[in-house]
Amino acid sequence: MKFSLTWLKDYLETDATVAEICDALNAIGLEVEGVEDPADKLAGFRIAHVLTAARHPDADKLQVLTVDTGDGQPLQVVCGAPNARAGMKGVLGLPGAVVPANGMVLRKSAIRGVESNGMMCSTRELELGDDHDGIIELPDDAPVGTAFADYHGADPVIEVAVTPNRPDCMGVYGIARDLAAKGLGTLKPIAMPAFTAGGACPVEIRTDDAEGCPAFYGRVVKGVTNGPSPDWLQARLKSAGQRPISLLVDLTNYLMLGFGRPAHAYDLAKLSGAVVARRAKDGEEVLALNEKTYTLDSEMVVIADDVQVHDIAGIMGGEHSGVSESTTDVLLEIAYFDPARIGATGRKLGLSSDARTRFERGVDPAFLDEGLDLLTGLIVELAGGSPSEVVRAGSPPSAAKVIAFDPGLTLRLGGVDVTEGEQQRILESLGFSVGADWQVACPLRRHDIEGPADLVEEVVRIHGLDKVASVALPRAEGVARPTATAQQKLERGLRRAAAASGLNEAVTWSFLPEWAADHFAEGNGGLWVLSNPISEDLKAMRPALLPGLLMAAKRNADRGAASSRLFEIGRRYFRGANGLSDEKPTLGIVLAGEKTPRGWQSGKTKPFDAYDAKALAMELLEAAGAPVGNLMVMGEAGAQFHPGQSATLRLGPKVVLARFGMVHPATLKAFDMDGPVAAVELFLDAIPAKKGAAFARPGFTPPALQAVTRDFAFLVPAALAAGDLVRAVQGADKAAITGVRVFDVFAGQGVPEGHKSIALEVTLQPGEASFKDAELKAIAEKIVAAAAKVGGELRG
Repeated sequence: MKFSLTWLKDYLETDATVAEICDALNAIGLEVEGVEDPADKLAGFRIAHVLTAARHPDADKLQVLTVDTGDGQPLQVVCGAPNARAGMKGVLGLPGAVVPANGMVLRKSAIRGVESNGMMCSTRELELGDDHDGIIELPDDAPVGTAFADYHGADPVIEVAVTPNRPDCMGVYGIARDLAAKGLGTLKPIAMPAFTAGGACPVEIRTDDAEGCPAFYGRVVKGVTNGPSPDWLQARLKSAGQRPISLLVDLTNYLMLGFGRPAHAYDLAKLSGAVVARRAKDGEEVLALNEKTYTLDSEMVVIADDVQVHDIAGIMGGEHSGVSESTTDVLLEIAYFDPARIGATGRKLGLSSDARTRFERGVDPAFLDEGLDLLTGLIVELAGGSPSEVVRAGSPPSAAKVIAFDPGLTLRLGGVDVTEGEQQRILESLGFSVGADWQVACPLRRHDIEGPADLVEEVVRIHGLDKVASVALPRAEGVARPTATAQQKLERGLRRAAAASGLNEAVTWSFLPEWAADHFAEGNGGLWVLSNPISEDLKAMRPALLPGLLMAAKRNADRGAASSRLFEIGRRYFRGANGLSDEKPTLGIVLAGEKTPRGWQSGKTKPFDAYDAKALAMELLEAAGAPVGNLMVMGEAGAQFHPGQSATLRLGPKVVLARFGMVHPATLKAFDMDGPVAAVELFLDAIPAKKGAAFARPGFTPPALQAVTRDFAFLVPAALAAGDLVRAVQGADKAAITGVRVFDVFAGQGVPEGHKSIALEVTLQPGEASFKDAELKAIAEKIVAAAAKVGGELRG
C-alpha cells in the first residue's frame, strides 16, 4: 500500500526523515518497495514573474514573454497559453528540466524564428491536475526564483508490501503504531470530530446471517451536501493511488486506507424497506460499481433491501444505491464479515477490491463503533447533515486471546537478550495487555498471533532483527557428513538424466481444476479438495503429474511451439489406506507435437510414439538404479492411456514402477489437445533401493576371450510380447548368455496365421576356456527349451 509522508505524520509525531522512516519500516518487517518523491519530478521548475507579454511576430496564437526568475537576468520564453499576461506569476521549466507528463526534456530552441528559453507550464504538464486550458497562475505573494517543488510542498510517497498476516497494517494508522513502537516517534490519538446524534434511525438494520456477518452496524445522516472533497483529503487519496470521486465516497475510502476499516455509504432515497445482511439466493444478480453484473449463489453474503441486492458484502457496492451529487440523505454501514467467506466469494466471482483485501485478511472487530463515529463526524464536519442514533445488529468477536508468555523465550528462540521491561514496553506499545504474571492479552486486530513464538517475533522485530547475532550452526569435527537423503540423491540424478535425454524441466502447480484432477483420480482413494483455495481453477491436489504437464504442453502449442518435451519431478497426492493424506514422489513426462521436423532427408514430420515413451522410461529407470533386466511389460496403464498403445513396467506382477504409452483420445479431448501425445509416469517410491551399494564402482576387467553370437528364429503367438521371449531366453543360461537382441520380426507368407517370427541374436561369453561344440549345442538346446515355455517354436 502507498501513503504520503504528510498522511503518516497525521498520526505519528516524528522528526524522522524519509530515509530513517524507510529504514525503520524495513527493520520491523514492512518492506519498502519504493519511495516516490514529487520533488524529483519537479526539479528544474521555478516560480517566475512575467514582466512583458507581446504578440509573436509570426504566429497569431503565440506570445513572446519576458520572465524574471529571480537572478536579475530576465529570460525570453515563447508561450501559447491564452491566460499568459504581463504581471502574473507562474511556473517556468528551465532548459534541462523534464516535463513529468510526457518525459520531454526542455531545451533552448527557436519557435517560429523566436528564441525560447524554457516553457511556462500547466497543471496537467506537471501532473498536478487535469487543467490544460492555460498555464498555472500563482498568488501575487509567490516568491520569485523559488524552486516550485519547495513552494508547492512536494510530499514524498512511500509504498510498502504488507504481508497477508498483518491486516492491522493495511491502514496508515497501523503503520504509524508500529513505527511508534520502534521508537521513531509518538503515536497520536485518533482525532474524533465532535457531532451530536439525535433520533432513532429511520431504517431497520439487521443481520440474518450470523455466520457470514456477525455484526452489522449503521446510521442515517440526513441533509448532507455531496460535492468535491477538500484539497487535503484529495491529496491523501491521490498519494495512495486512489482517484477522488466525491466527498462521501472519498471519506469512506479515507477511513479504509487510513484505518484499515472498509465502510459503505448508500443513498437512502434509493433503498426500500429494511436493509439486511443475508445469504444470496441462487441465481440472484447484482450490478456492481464496476458496471458489471454478477450472478450470486447461496454461499455468498449480500446486503439487500426489500426489493433487491445492493452490495456484494465486504467486496463491492452496487450501482443502484450508490451516492451521487444529488444525494442528500445517506445510510452509513460498517460491518464485520467472516474472512473465509469473503475470500471464497471473491474467488468465485473473480472480483478483487481494496475492501476484499482487508476483509478476507481480517479487519479489527473492535473498531466498529469508533470507525462509524469517525466517518459520521467527518461527514457532518465537511458535508453537514444530522446523524441518527446507531443501530447495532449482531455482535463482533470480542474475546481477546490470552497467551501465557515466558520472557526468557525471547533469548532461547529469538537469539537476542531483551530485558523484561523492554519486552513489556514493546508489547504494550503494540496494543497488547501484559499482566503481572505475563499473561498477555492480544488486541482483537492481531489475528496472526497464535502462541508464545509469535510474541517473541513481535519483540524481536521491534527490538531490531539486526541485533540478532549471526551464529554458526554446531559442526562436528572432521569431514562433513553428507546431508542429502537417498530420495534427494535419486531425484537429483533423475533430473540430470532427464535433461541429458533432451527433455525440458517444467514446474507446474500442485493444484488442479477439479475436472482435470477427476480425470486422473482413479485408484487413488479420492481427491483432496481444498476448502479455501487461492483460485477455483486450483482447487484439487493433483493425483498425477500428467495433467499439469498436458496443460503446459497445450499452452506451448497455443503459442506456436511445434514440439514439447517436458518432464517434472514432484509429488502426487491422494487418500491413503487410513483416510489421511498421502503423497508419493513421481516423475512425469509428456511428449507432444513433432518428434522430427520435416526435411529433405526425413520427408514429413514424425510424431512421438509409444516406443519413444518406453525408451525414456527404461533409460530413466536404469539411471535410477532399477533392475531393468528383470522388468515385466504388462497392460493396465490406466484409462487415460490408449489401451492398445500403452503398458506398465513392473517388478513382479504387483509392483508397478512406471506406466507409459500414447494418451487416450478421450483424455486429449478433455484437455483440448491435438494428438498424438506420448506420456510417461515413473513412480519413484516403488523403485527398490540399491543393496550394498559401494562408494565406488569396482574396477572393470575386460573378458580374456572373445564373445560368440548365435542367431535363433522362433515362431511365437502373435500376442506374445517380444520382451517376454527375450527374458525367457536370457534366463536359459545366466552364466553364458550375456545379451539377447531382437533383430527381426516378421509375419506373412510362410508364417502360420496367428503367429509371428521373432529373430534373436544371442551373445555368449566364454569364461576361462573357449566353448566346445558340445557346450554350444547344450546352450542352444537350453535356449530352445526356454523359448518353448512361452510358446516359441524354433523355425526350420
